[in-house]
Amino acid sequence: MDIARPDNLKRKRTRQLIYAGSAIAVVLVLGVGISRLQPAAPGVDRSTLWIDTVQRGPLLRQVRGTGTLVPEDLRWIPAATSGRVERIIVRPGTEVEADTVILELSNPTLEQELQDAKLRVESAEAGLTNLRVQLETDQLQREASTAIIEADYKKASLQAEVNKQLASQQLVSSLTLQQSQLDQQLLASRFEIARKQLEKGQDQGRARLAAEQANLDQIRALRQLKQRQVDELRVRPGIPGVLQVVPVDVGQQVGPGTNLARVADPTRLKAELKIAETQARDIQIGQAVSIDTRNGLADGRVARIDPSVQNGTVTVDVTLEGALPRGSRPDLTVDGTIELERLTDVLFVGRPALGQEQSAVGLFKVDADGTASRIQVKIGRMSVDKVELLSGLNAGDEVVLSDMSAWDAYDRVRLQ
Repeated sequence: MDIARPDNLKRKRTRQLIYAGSAIAVVLVLGVGISRLQPAAPGVDRSTLWIDTVQRGPLLRQVRGTGTLVPEDLRWIPAATSGRVERIIVRPGTEVEADTVILELSNPTLEQELQDAKLRVESAEAGLTNLRVQLETDQLQREASTAIIEADYKKASLQAEVNKQLASQQLVSSLTLQQSQLDQQLLASRFEIARKQLEKGQDQGRARLAAEQANLDQIRALRQLKQRQVDELRVRPGIPGVLQVVPVDVGQQVGPGTNLARVADPTRLKAELKIAETQARDIQIGQAVSIDTRNGLADGRVARIDPSVQNGTVTVDVTLEGALPRGSRPDLTVDGTIELERLTDVLFVGRPALGQEQSAVGLFKVDADGTASRIQVKIGRMSVDKVELLSGLNAGDEVVLSDMSAWDAYDRVRLQ
């Protein structure tokens, strides 16, 4: 016969409740622990990364840019007048002297104008000669008339003096004396007028000659202009050098100012470097520059900085010093490195793939356990391949400089 035991049933239910509560507590604890676990760090192949060590010491700040060699003495030869290209005598690449004829133009109208100008000069020269002869003849006539009047005046003066002496002796009448004195006075007036006319005639002759000479000079200047324009139909460079470009063809009609040829002196070259606008702010006139021509290095100095920005770059002219490497020629592509300043005692590392001057950037610092953790690093001044570190790293630290944007979602990575 079974006997009911209510106490055992009660204890059994209590144990069940305790077991269920314990299980729930364990589940809660495990859930909280799992939620606090960090995600597993992704693995990155160490051989594909650029890792550099932070150093302290002197740092040479530099900026680099590409460019070309260009002649310092470069001249475009324009057409002085319109014409048609008749003949190209010298081709690009040829060494030329200042008076070497590069090409010939033709302009029949200009040649006719030159002939007309020459004829006008000859006519004006003949007119000037004729005027000079005429003025000399007129001057001689005035001098002759003046001389006759002067002789009559002297003769009348002598007669008046004689009559005066005779009248004092009562040998001639007073009327005769008065007549001779009047003749003397009349001839004196005529002689004075003739002398003034002679002087005025000389002044007038000089004025007419000056006017005719000015007209002749004007016509001669026109002839010289036409002659120079005709001479310039035979195009010459004006400087010694190498002919680089002849941008016209035989038979082509050109107008005044059209560029016919370009000549450069290949012995005097300079470098034109294109520097990124973000790196050009510290460049100054006179800074040292090293130019790599691929055949050797050449030293130079910054001579000019373009005040404007074109296509995101600033043009910097570099004057080269000393002998140039062999093979240096105009339009040769070169690399230039400009020395900005020398920092004596700074903390620096290789230039990271991302980051600008005076900015903060996230970099992965290599830890001792083979992982890399993201830290914030403040960058100062920058060079071609080095950057100054202001905070975030110490000397001897290893840091990943490669582009790690693919792991922006992680603060730690495993280096494999």
